[in-house]
Amino acid sequence: MIMVHNHPSGDPQPSSADISVTQNVLEASNLVGIALVDHLVIGSTDYVSFREHGYI
Repeated sequence: MIMVHNHPSGDPQPSSADISVTQNVLEASNLVGIALVDHLVIGSTDYVSFREHGYI
């Protein structure tokens, strides 16, 4: 599974809520045997990969 959402502000840096929700989804997905491959936050000109930044 890959989660993706945008930040209308244009700044793709994950908020503390983004990190918390991702951790909750990661725990739940592990319980049912579904791999969370990545979570991407899209900004106006860039994106942040949770996998690349070590959040997953």
